[in-house]
Amino acid sequence: MTNAPARVNGVRAAARGLLAARRDCTFHRVACASKAAAMSRRKKAWQTRKGAAVHLWGRHPVTAALANPARTIVRLSGTREALSTLDLPPELPVTYSDVADLARLVARDAPHQGIVAEVEPLEDVWLGDVLEREVDAQGDVRRPVIVLDQVTDPHNVGAILRSAAAFNAAAIVTQDRHAPPESGVVARSASGALEIVPWVRVVNLARALDEIAEAGYWRIGLDGSAETLLDDALSDIARVALVLGAEGDGMRHNTMAHCDMVAKLPISAAMESLNVSNAAAVALYAVATSGKG
Repeated sequence: MTNAPARVNGVRAAARGLLAARRDCTFHRVACASKAAAMSRRKKAWQTRKGAAVHLWGRHPVTAALANPARTIVRLSGTREALSTLDLPPELPVTYSDVADLARLVARDAPHQGIVAEVEPLEDVWLGDVLEREVDAQGDVRRPVIVLDQVTDPHNVGAILRSAAAFNAAAIVTQDRHAPPESGVVARSASGALEIVPWVRVVNLARALDEIAEAGYWRIGLDGSAETLLDDALSDIARVALVLGAEGDGMRHNTMAHCDMVAKLPISAAMESLNVSNAAAVALYAVATSGKG
């Protein structure tokens, strides 16, 4: 595939034409069916998770949560100095606390900056809704989707959310399992992006990749052993889904089988790989700048 550029371009063009022709009749049907099935499977899990409070700490995560109309703030705790700098709604329950009290609400040695918010988890985001919105959008059609295959470290997921917000990604997609829950660690690493970028959780990543393809996205898996460079893979592609695997193991075989092609970043041979969050940031930059050079 990588040794025959003309063949690759021909396959791309044919695939894009087929996806465009099938999208209107197939994508919406698949999205509705997928959403209904996922809602049924996850109803009990959501009812359990909904009652579990999440603590966010630090100025950026908390102020972003306060600005997010979709976020329910249960209580805000903080020092008088930290809270005095915020424009708080009068109906919000506020507890003035000292630094030692706040430290007991967060992870050990967490840099809470004198402010902690107890919040309800965000409502579920459905993949079909995200894709339908992007397909129907009249503006920038190059907003990428980030798909993470068993990336479990909350710091990495938070950092990827931050990069996704910086480069205007449409969403990140992870599995229900083998992915971190919404937490203060994720929010802190995301520096406010948890409230901005839709985070879609799916039961079956392979089915989600099929749905993404039906919406007209070209699925590019990142793998250091690939022969094609990402910049070359991005040529003449309107919509792209970037698929990244966990550090060490990389993408699982079945996940890679559901990609249209694999590509690599042009890193030095002296370094075997990048941290997955760094790789995601570089890949998102490549998408943002592709076709502009």
